[in-house]
Amino acid sequence: MDNIISKFLKIPTACFSDSMQGLNNMDSTIKPLKEDFVVAGRAFTVKIPVGDNKAVLRAINEANPGDVLVIDAKGDTYRAIAGDFIVGLAQSLGINGIIADGVIRDVQGVKKLNYPVFCKGTTVAASAKSGWGEMNIPISCGGVAVKPGDIVVGDADGVVIIPQEREKEILKLAQEKLRKDEEREAQISGNHEEIRRFLNQMTK
Repeated sequence: MDNIISKFLKIPTACFSDSMQGLNNMDSTIKPLKEDFVVAGRAFTVKIPVGDNKAVLRAINEANPGDVLVIDAKGDTYRAIAGDFIVGLAQSLGINGIIADGVIRDVQGVKKLNYPVFCKGTTVAASAKSGWGEMNIPISCGGVAVKPGDIVVGDADGVVIIPQEREKEILKLAQEKLRKDEEREAQISGNHEEIRRFLNQMTK
């Protein structure tokens, strides 16, 4: 794994969100299928029309191991961008995870793969494979601009996009935020006097 990606994987999305003033958070309807799923990697972007997932198959074939597929499916919740078989192919080829502004199907099978999938929910309807769609272009997913190579981080709280040109700066800010949060928790945990001091400071 890319060394910088491994560092992003250790930090909660909340710290990245706070470091960017919440500007690059995906819509809160895009959630992990299992709460303990965590993902980080570079975005391999996919743009598909509603109800046609052939470009998703091409992307799985062309993405590099360690990439995260970020799929602009226009928020469609009727037709699935993939099912358990297709998701399993992505997992087998070393893709770190799938983020979709859309839905998947075969949810029980996908969960059994224990593979990070973040989406808007599930459906029973399959997509057609007419062949439309684009890859590795700037897209919008969950209300956030995503460019190829941006860093994607997801956990139980949601998904955040870190622009590639700011990744080192944002990583440093997020590490500092996490350190301060941990120090504050250690300082006030179980200490009523410190808790009241903190609350007084926050409510001035």
